[in-house]
Amino acid sequence: MIVTQTPLRISLAGGGTDLEAFYRYEDGMVLNMAIDKYVYVIVKERFDDKIYINYSRKEIVDSVDEIQHELIREAMRKTGVDRGVEITTLADIPSEGSGLGSSSSITVGLLNALYMYQGEQVSPERLAREACEIEIDICGKPIGKQDQYIAAYGGVRKFTFRGDGTVDVEKISLPDDKFRKLGSNLLLFYTHRTRKAETILKQQRENTPERLDVLRRMKALVFHAKEAIVNHGFDELGHILRQGWELKKQLAEGISDPGLDALYDRALKAGATGGKISGAGGGGFLLLYVPRHKHDGVRRAMEELSLRELPFMLEQDGSKVIFNIRRYPAR
Repeated sequence: MIVTQTPLRISLAGGGTDLEAFYRYEDGMVLNMAIDKYVYVIVKERFDDKIYINYSRKEIVDSVDEIQHELIREAMRKTGVDRGVEITTLADIPSEGSGLGSSSSITVGLLNALYMYQGEQVSPERLAREACEIEIDICGKPIGKQDQYIAAYGGVRKFTFRGDGTVDVEKISLPDDKFRKLGSNLLLFYTHRTRKAETILKQQRENTPERLDVLRRMKALVFHAKEAIVNHGFDELGHILRQGWELKKQLAEGISDPGLDALYDRALKAGATGGKISGAGGGGFLLLYVPRHKHDGVRRAMEELSLRELPFMLEQDGSKVIFNIRRYPAR
């Protein structure tokens, strides 16, 4: 049995420039953070040759080609696992529409678990690259690359997406006490709304040629966010998130609406200095930067709106195997 643990993520700046629609014009850039909320993938050998798959539904099939879950099907094809296995996926949050990158974390965690099941340990770069191939090239999802890379690498990272398809990875290191302080000033609240990111991202992709100036301004915020983190000026991140959110809303319809705007304005009035709807927008989790002395007021305001907080801290590690025991050699 193999069990992998793969983190979810929050994006601070640059989201949207990780889509090919942007980085084919010029380099894209994002600043991301992994959090201590996870997707777990369990791969267990079976005595028979059937394939059992457990997620929000259950599949029992005889061949990989029959699998309905496209991420599992393509991960099995990629890794060469083709029979006699049971695969289970579990997550700490709603599995769709959260805005925390759960689909890409599943793909990265699947690849990690299936390769280890085959007796092969692969690099974070390979996990991220092959997860992108599965989601973007094979499954045709209109998404970017940031989620796969932060899920594989973990920590606080700046990613640069080149026109030739390569990705530069820069780790932003912090002393442990500063790492904890940074995470403690960020709060997540569930909006009780989920949405298909593909719908918004497809429109965003189509709008990219007309929104290049907006995306360039969003990319420029990555440098400011990195500087604020490196210099431990964390309170500046609230203003950066606020600027980024105002720009992001210009990329496509559905990223925000009057209801989400009202939630956001309430949070600002209660003491948050900035924030955004995580991921593509439209629902999922509301990320806020809140100075410590304002936490109680913001939590009360969100509780009055029936928004549930997801407590979290930042996570240093990317996808990793947390359990590995096999009685027999992989078939």
